[in-house]
Amino acid sequence: MKWLVGLILVALGVMQYSLWWGQSGLLEVARLQEQIDSQEAINMGLSERNRKLHAEVLDLKQGIAAIEERARHDLGMVKPDETFYQLVED
Repeated sequence: MKWLVGLILVALGVMQYSLWWGQSGLLEVARLQEQIDSQEAINMGLSERNRKLHAEVLDLKQGIAAIEERARHDLGMVKPDETFYQLVED
């Protein structure tokens, strides 16, 4: 009878080891879940950036106002009969 109790305790110990520190144990699952959460946060930021870029591309394809704004801001272009003023800080 004592050997049966000992065998059960050993089996229980092996199962506990496997549960906590095994290849697919609880500690490994928690570590992987943390990696998943981190990657999902990164993906959300990139998804927001992609949404903004997509909206800008659509605006540039469809409207002339966005192209005009780009030309004025990035290239310093002006329309005829307009005066360009550049402010320089000390």
